Amino acid sequence: MVNLIQLREYMKKQVEADREKKSVQVTGATVEEALNQASIELGLPVRKLEYEVLERGNRGILGFGKKEWILIAYEAVGKEKVPEFSEDVELDLGFGSGIEEQDKDRNGEAFVRLFPEGAYLKVTPPSGSGKPVNERTVIEKLRERGVHDFDNSLVRKVIKQAEGEYIKIGEFIYNPVSDPVMAVDIKDFEMQAFLVVKPPGPGGTDLSRDAIIAFLKSNNVVHGIKEDVVQSLEDHPVYNQPVLVAEGTKPVNGNDAKIIYNFETDRSRVRLKEKDGRVDFKELNLLQNVVEGQVLAKKIPAEEGQDGRTVTGRVLPAKPGRDVEIGVGKNVRLSEDGMTLTATCNGQVMLAAGKVNVEPIYVVQGDVNMKVGNITHLGTVIVKGNVEDGFKVKASGNIEIMGTVGKTELDAEGDIVVHQGITGKSEGKVIAGKSVWAKFIENASVEAGENVVVSDGIINSRVDANKSIICHSQGRRAKIVGGHLRAAEEIIAETFGSTAGAETVLEVGYDPKSKARLAELEQQKAALDKELDEVNLNIQTLAKLKKEKKELPEEKKKYIKELVKRRSEIDSTIEEIVEEMSQIQSYLASLKYKGKISASKRVFPGVKIYIKDANLNVRNEFKAVSFINEGNIVKVTKYEEPAEDYFRRK
Repeated sequence: MVNLIQLREYMKKQVEADREKKSVQVTGATVEEALNQASIELGLPVRKLEYEVLERGNRGILGFGKKEWILIAYEAVGKEKVPEFSEDVELDLGFGSGIEEQDKDRNGEAFVRLFPEGAYLKVTPPSGSGKPVNERTVIEKLRERGVHDFDNSLVRKVIKQAEGEYIKIGEFIYNPVSDPVMAVDIKDFEMQAFLVVKPPGPGGTDLSRDAIIAFLKSNNVVHGIKEDVVQSLEDHPVYNQPVLVAEGTKPVNGNDAKIIYNFETDRSRVRLKEKDGRVDFKELNLLQNVVEGQVLAKKIPAEEGQDGRTVTGRVLPAKPGRDVEIGVGKNVRLSEDGMTLTATCNGQVMLAAGKVNVEPIYVVQGDVNMKVGNITHLGTVIVKGNVEDGFKVKASGNIEIMGTVGKTELDAEGDIVVHQGITGKSEGKVIAGKSVWAKFIENASVEAGENVVVSDGIINSRVDANKSIICHSQGRRAKIVGGHLRAAEEIIAETFGSTAGAETVLEVGYDPKSKARLAELEQQKAALDKELDEVNLNIQTLAKLKKEKKELPEEKKKYIKELVKRRSEIDSTIEEIVEEMSQIQSYLASLKYKGKISASKRVFPGVKIYIKDANLNVRNEFKAVSFINEGNIVKVTKYEEPAEDYFRRK
């Protein structure tokens, strides 16, 4: 019996356990991301965390309506079992609970089983509104089984008590030859065992649970025996049908080791803000600065996994989780146990080629000019002034320029930020491994591994982005006029083209770099095909000449050898080009980019739209529209205003 004192003691322990929990509040785009952050802050594996949802997140649609998850996470504490209460004992609280669980209605049952020792009877009681077993039903069952010599008074006693246990109530003429015959069939690579039982004949006995298990074990079925199924076969035998009586245990492979980074590794999406009509790049947090001693990454070790076993007992070894080492770059220190990575200096943290680096920042206090010269830096470069014409700035990190950029070359493995704008004068070139942000782009060539984000406008420029090109602001200057722009996912602006009908080419729906490479290969192949035709023609001419004169001068013989060698070289080169073209075409075909071009205000005639393999030459003016590819045709749809947090980093 459980009394009030015991229950109070249990509840007291639970309260004390709750008080000892250490919790943190974390946010993330997904529950998994938030839990990874909690894992770092609490110094615990994710599998040892419990959490409560304070605010549910929302993935949104195409970035619209995005909302982060907010969780309270804490260490999971081993739960004590609530004291078990016996079904026939009331909880001693000093007062009635007033709640009783209603049993399901079920009739009582009678089971007659014949064993070598005699005839046995088991009667189960009814539940709920079920009916009890009557004596007549039991007598009929006994006679059906050929049992005529039994104790009537004992039968009535067993029926009345209905204790659910087999009681010997009589004798029968036992014939061992008529006993049931069992056969076991092991299938599915020893992962399943099926039992088939032929019914007993006159005078034969019934199977018992112990007899079935003994038979299975004698036939090498030693693991995964379904005790409940075997027990059911004792009371409710199934004849001449295969019954699944054992199942093997599949191995559970261990989870791979994981690296949890304590900084943003994907900064491809940002939120663009303006103050007094000017873009405020300070709010973008593009540079992730860290201090000496700061924890940058933690490792969650791999798990061993759990071995499986076939029904015959053969061990199925589980694969242990793969180990992953924390990538150690520059200016970081790995702990002795290899589980924690910390910064050894102040600077910007970056993940490059799987390694964590802390890059010191190189600051130019004024302009990049003759006094400074070209800059090549293994880190991040910040220029407080302008970059004058003719100079180059290259960085393995980010490049941030407070002023303007002219006819210059900027090349960064990370992001490039130009606070004022880019005036390339038809020769300026900007290449970023990640994204490019600028106030405007004019007469320049820009390439970005992720996004190009501009507030005022893009004029007569060639811009390629592996994700999106965004020309958007709260003012009226967000125009794309002239030039050739290519993006894998989307191009957004307020206005495309101009009243003067400037040709503006917009392409989306594929990887621009791969498409450009494919075009380059096609040109190379065309040139080689032309050269190959000329070589073959020369070889044929010389062969014809040799046939006519039967002998050629030495210089002609030498020339033929050179032509044959060149033909072999061309064939080999064409084969390589065709192979690369095939790979690129397969890659482009596998891309799932849908492609979309959106204008919040106007699209003027003269704009050319390309979405995958569909194209449209704009001949009439459109207002507030989006262009999509539907059925390999460019379709014009109503423009949808981007959500407020469209440019927020995810």
